[in-house]
Amino acid sequence: MSSLRNLLRTVALVGMSAALIAPTAVAQAEPSPADLTRRIETSSAELERVVESYNKLREEIKTNEAAVARLQTRIGPLEQQVEQSRADVAEIASTAYKSGGLRTADALLRAGGSTALLDRLGTIEQLTRQRQERISGFTTDQRRLLDEKARLGTTLTRQAAQARQLAAAKKQIEQDLAKLYELRRQAYGAATERPEPKAATAEARNAPAVSGAAGTAVRYAFGAIGKPYKWAGEGPDGYDCSGLTLASWRSAGKSLPHSARMQWGAVAHIGRSELRPGDLIFYSGLGHVALYVGDGQVIDAPSAGRNVLKRGMNMMSIHGYGRVR
Repeated sequence: MSSLRNLLRTVALVGMSAALIAPTAVAQAEPSPADLTRRIETSSAELERVVESYNKLREEIKTNEAAVARLQTRIGPLEQQVEQSRADVAEIASTAYKSGGLRTADALLRAGGSTALLDRLGTIEQLTRQRQERISGFTTDQRRLLDEKARLGTTLTRQAAQARQLAAAKKQIEQDLAKLYELRRQAYGAATERPEPKAATAEARNAPAVSGAAGTAVRYAFGAIGKPYKWAGEGPDGYDCSGLTLASWRSAGKSLPHSARMQWGAVAHIGRSELRPGDLIFYSGLGHVALYVGDGQVIDAPSAGRNVLKRGMNMMSIHGYGRVR
């Protein structure tokens, strides 16, 4: 029995010693490079969706601002026409009064009496009615234009608020990315890829011989290789995905909106077998777009922290294919 007590006492002492020696908490393992990369890619994909949504709203706001400006140029002359019509009516009444056309007693004493008066009043009434009809028509048009302008103003206000919300979300994601980039810097020594100005020259020899506007767009995209990703950027110092396709086709004299989703709505949809250099490839959720350059390759601005590059077209799920009209 005493030996059992001695054994228990020894076990207890060993346990206490171990508790004193052992750390109070299990240290968390540092994230592996692979884990850091996955976290950065996830946050970058989320950031790109926010940026593309922001780009889409900005395009819509620009369209509405232009519509408001057009309305304002139409409303000004219309208001002047309305005022002129009102002045015409006032002048008719004033002239009729001053000339005695509306002085009933005097008119009755003249030759023709009441018949002449009624004729003169009828003429004045007809002229006045014509002017009033003109005023009514102008006022109706003016009211319609003002209502449309107010509706567009409401839309602009709502979209501006949404743009601010998206900008705030983008800022938060960039803050999260900054933390992840710091971890990546600790793991790899660099948070982002360095721009590679010579990369475009090296890749230029691989550019396909394409004629026409598509060829111009493809050559522009090859010239952008090695330049950094820049949110809402459309060159020449940096690009996001839709900014690169916009700039490439802009160099060929074609206009595209700065939004992957809106570009999808602007192009002719084609099948995979119809792809040729210069076409656009849209990816899942319409949150990313790339320029096809042939042989199963695209040039795109991948995500924050990376440079424009040429890579295989199947890097993510494809939504569809489009040809710039």
